[in-house]
Amino acid sequence: MKITREIYQVGGEGLSAAEDAAAYLIVFGTHAAMVDAGCGWSVDRIYSNILECGVSGEQLEYLLLTHCHFDHTGGADAIRRKTGCRIVAHALDAPFLERGDGEVTAAGWYGASLKPFPVDVLLEGEEEEILLGERSIRAIHTPGHSPGSVVYLVESDGKKVLFGQDIHGPLHPSLLSDRAKYLRSLKSILSLEPDVLCEGHYGVFQGKKRSADFIRQFLND
Repeated sequence: MKITREIYQVGGEGLSAAEDAAAYLIVFGTHAAMVDAGCGWSVDRIYSNILECGVSGEQLEYLLLTHCHFDHTGGADAIRRKTGCRIVAHALDAPFLERGDGEVTAAGWYGASLKPFPVDVLLEGEEEEILLGERSIRAIHTPGHSPGSVVYLVESDGKKVLFGQDIHGPLHPSLLSDRAKYLRSLKSILSLEPDVLCEGHYGVFQGKKRSADFIRQFLND
């Protein structure tokens, strides 16, 4: 599914396994990055969708993880093996991936286990810049849903496109969620004023108002 001339949805409902959170592809010229990787039960289908966007596996430089939960990360290591990309995650969530923590990653919610895998690039600050070719991707720490939740912001077709997976939550003690941090993060995300919001389970919201309305409803719940 094409979102802008440079951004596509390649995984999620109707595109890969039903359990997968949305996976997105960013293509800046000959350089590409993917946002999240689903559960790992439809890796071949996701990879085929990437190829259909005109991107070869070798062009995929980064797999940008928004947080550690299984429906976003279960396929990460398989995508890396297929493409040679580097996996990026926040330092506060990476340990749960690297030791295959079935509780904090919510793998158990899916009746699955997460095979441990290493993270190549650790995000440690409140905000970092990732270069994709000559263009930049802003990685912004937005804790609450998980300790190391991250949103990614890019400019494409003159629009601010925000990859804000699981803005809706949920919050749960076993996920180490923190409601106070979550609410602060929602306010921070709102202040970014995205023109397009690519969410993990609710689809793509076009326009500043639709994006803001979706985010704001969870502040009011």
